[in-house]
Amino acid sequence: MLTENRELELKETITNTFLKTVSAFANYGGGQIVFGVRDDGTIAPLKDTKQTCLDIENRINDSISPQPDYELKTTNEGKTITLTVLPGFHKPYMYKSKAYKRNDTATVEVDQLELTRLILEGKNISYESLPAENQQLTFHVLGAYLKERPGIGQINDDVLKTLELKTEANGFNKAAEILADQNDMPGISLVKFGEDVNTIQKRYTAAHHCVLSEIDEIIGIFRDYYVIEKVGNTVRQKIETIPSEAFKEALVNAVIHRTWDVQADISVFMYDEKIEITSPGGLMPGITREEYLRGGISIPRNRILANIFLRTGVIEKLGTGILRIRSAYQDAAVKPQFEIYDQSIRVILPVLRTQDLTEDENAVYRVLSRVTPLSTKEVTDRVDFGKSKVLGILQKLVDRNMIEKSGNGRGTKYRKK
Repeated sequence: MLTENRELELKETITNTFLKTVSAFANYGGGQIVFGVRDDGTIAPLKDTKQTCLDIENRINDSISPQPDYELKTTNEGKTITLTVLPGFHKPYMYKSKAYKRNDTATVEVDQLELTRLILEGKNISYESLPAENQQLTFHVLGAYLKERPGIGQINDDVLKTLELKTEANGFNKAAEILADQNDMPGISLVKFGEDVNTIQKRYTAAHHCVLSEIDEIIGIFRDYYVIEKVGNTVRQKIETIPSEAFKEALVNAVIHRTWDVQADISVFMYDEKIEITSPGGLMPGITREEYLRGGISIPRNRILANIFLRTGVIEKLGTGILRIRSAYQDAAVKPQFEIYDQSIRVILPVLRTQDLTEDENAVYRVLSRVTPLSTKEVTDRVDFGKSKVLGILQKLVDRNMIEKSGNGRGTKYRKK
């Protein structure tokens, strides 16, 4: 039995309301409308499918501008009609001077920002290629990155044109503004939470300068909290509680694929047990959820920016971000998660350090805090086993350099590192 979804609408009769959905499907990825089917999926047979097909065709041709590509065919032994609307290349497709999109199973009018995006897409123009408002830009940070790469040399007009950051006709574009030493573009906001969301250990925003510097700043804060140095007799060992490769890939992906035409920062929420990175902007048209999660396919929203990241060595290959994040957790008991919404994508990177702990060891570790040291009695009161076992587990966690011990005797307390 048919059920309505984002790509499928059911119509019992022919009314002009279906034309809004034709606009939506032509603007966003295509879809099907089945006529002669009730909302509950049961068939309500059409009387004259041949005449109805003509009626549908005439309504589309008379009401949708420009004319979309579509196919009509009778289905269910001639009892219903399936209208397949193909993704269009000449956006926006308008019905009564309005453009529409699908919102789950509903069809709604797009707002002004979304209409602007459709217009640019229809002209094959990206936001990053639009002229920058500020034409007095400098590129010392970008120049330093490029000096380390062979075949580039010093930043000059020719290099900037080769990198597609400048044209003779329009000067610098938005991509240039994003990479400039100073700019008015949105940035990256970071919050490090303590033992709960009401405790904030650090709040920081990297914004209004070269996005390459902003990425470096956020990675530096990440290392402060999630890269631990363990000192042995003669060896200093670095332990990553979250793989730095996974964090860098998730952060860089967020920058390359975000929408820059909204004044919203990329958000990085850091917790004791995970990091959440959320970027404005959903999936690019042409990429399904399954293709995104599988990795290996790249349609960057910001192609100019992605190519420069490739040239500067910030990324090694387009389309490999998700694969690298998964690879960093290949041998881990916990795995990264990817949440995809209409207007944002969130990557959740879990902490690795508790993966080899037993259930009881995890129970003890979870009740400890980074902020407030707890005594053995306070820990014992919060778990389901006795003091002697708690003492043994606490000592194991100390030996593994996962927690630290302070004080002596009854004054001994423990907290997470």
